[in-house]
Amino acid sequence: MTTAPRQAAGPDVTKSDPGPGPSPGPAPRQSAHQQHPRNDHHTLRRVLTHLLPLSPALILLLLFLAVPIGYCAYIAFTNLQLTGQAHSSFVGFANFRTAFKDAEFLNAVWLTLVFTVLSSLVGQNTLGLALATLMHRASKPVRTITGAIVITAWVLPEVVAGFLLYAFFRREGTLNAILDWLHLPSQNWLFTLPILAVSFANVWRGTAFSMLVYSAALDEIPKEITEAAEVDGAGGWRRMWHITLPMIRRSIGTNLMLNTLQTLSVFGLIWVMTRGGPGNKSQTLPLYMYEQAFQNSMIGYATAVALLLLLVGSLFSVIYMRLLRTEV
Repeated sequence: MTTAPRQAAGPDVTKSDPGPGPSPGPAPRQSAHQQHPRNDHHTLRRVLTHLLPLSPALILLLLFLAVPIGYCAYIAFTNLQLTGQAHSSFVGFANFRTAFKDAEFLNAVWLTLVFTVLSSLVGQNTLGLALATLMHRASKPVRTITGAIVITAWVLPEVVAGFLLYAFFRREGTLNAILDWLHLPSQNWLFTLPILAVSFANVWRGTAFSMLVYSAALDEIPKEITEAAEVDGAGGWRRMWHITLPMIRRSIGTNLMLNTLQTLSVFGLIWVMTRGGPGNKSQTLPLYMYEQAFQNSMIGYATAVALLLLLVGSLFSVIYMRLLRTEV
């Protein structure tokens, strides 16, 4: 039986030959913007819809925060004076170079750090946590009385609190009266250790905020966890170190950030108690800026110092924000 011979494999003659030359290739794909022009329009409308309720707040922040900071940043690079000057001129970084060569400025930086560490990082933070822990375990009458006493110091105006602590620490004040009654030697901290006296005053006034923050954080800890640790034989210190502190870590970071920023700008309390004296033994950066601006009339130089203080506060904020991002 004969079979039809197979045709050799080759190009399909039924299809048209494109002829010599490069292949046209696939048709170019359209971009997402060309394919869906309505998507971008919808996204833009959605963003504008979300920003519309925030626009009043953004406008207020721009007018009362961004614009003043920008203007102060400009003044910091000029020789603007409060009196005796018709026009100011641009001086570049001269104000900053002058600051870092000034011994009084370096002393103010050191005292600001000491004041912040003693009164905020150590004093308010530690005492606030201790009071919150004790109130968390105390009876309701004790919590009510303790909270009222501590919060009363917090709600007092800064000037009033400064006068009260001045009356407490002065040579004829309450503290020396108590020491005389106990037959102990009197002291004069406002003259011998003024930075310690104003640090104690700031602790007395600001501890209530830390206490409230930590009280709210302790209430959020599940009781089952602490009870289970107590059943396992963990003592009070071990529960505090291994359970309580890790679980309120974010609250600790938030409290430290807010307290640090507030302490860096304390002015009225120190001004009422010591006015930065005696000499410059308690002259922190806010008091140094006030002296340079309104007593020496050097607005440009004082604004440069204020800008440096703003940078220090921003640095602390960045550090604390990075700590807050860390998961427990």
